[in-house]
Amino acid sequence: MKIVFDNYNSNDKCQSLWGFSAYFEEYKLLFDTGSNGRVLLKNMAELDVDVKEIKYIFISHSHWDHIGGLDSILELNPNVTLFLPISLSKYLIKDLKSLAKNVVMCTKEPKKLFDNLYTTGLLGCDMPEQSLIIDSDTESKLMTGCGHFGIENITKVATKVISKDIKFVIGGFHLLKSDEDKIISSVESLKKLGVTKVLPTHCSGDKAIEIYKNSFQTNYIAGGIGTKI
Repeated sequence: MKIVFDNYNSNDKCQSLWGFSAYFEEYKLLFDTGSNGRVLLKNMAELDVDVKEIKYIFISHSHWDHIGGLDSILELNPNVTLFLPISLSKYLIKDLKSLAKNVVMCTKEPKKLFDNLYTTGLLGCDMPEQSLIIDSDTESKLMTGCGHFGIENITKVATKVISKDIKFVIGGFHLLKSDEDKIISSVESLKKLGVTKVLPTHCSGDKAIEIYKNSFQTNYIAGGIGTKI
């Protein structure tokens, strides 16, 4: 997995803007598309991610900073399957169906997407959001876009979906405006759920990132564009 769009940056040849996107080369799957297509494509080229190789795009939720680059990807590679939250505008969904090879609508129900990949289903009411689960015998992973439903709540759901502990949580933890007590509580909750490794970035916030880093120590992975795991 490579982070190709983020408001944090670990590669000075790439450009950081507010938003998030990551590419899973093993599955040819792009998770979200950041806020700007031109910058997304520039970063992907710099990080040796070929847009023509993408087969799947997973969209977590409808906020601009996660769908802004979608049209730029589809312009160059329409031969993709989109996993879209049903909460997207019906007009956007209609347009995307005409631009992509296939569109799979995701609802509140968790489901298997393909191989060992699952969606948590849409969680939350104010901003429905789905997260991606990668089931594995060695280290099951959870990737969130923003984590609006609460990172600990999403992790609980993901654990139930695959009937095993999530070991590695990656993405936006939605703690940017949270106080220290809330952040510490989220750390403790994840540890109780069996999480052993974290990569908080995007909307996690500097304070939360520092607290997670101090708590997980060597099992904390720094995010930012160019990070590879």
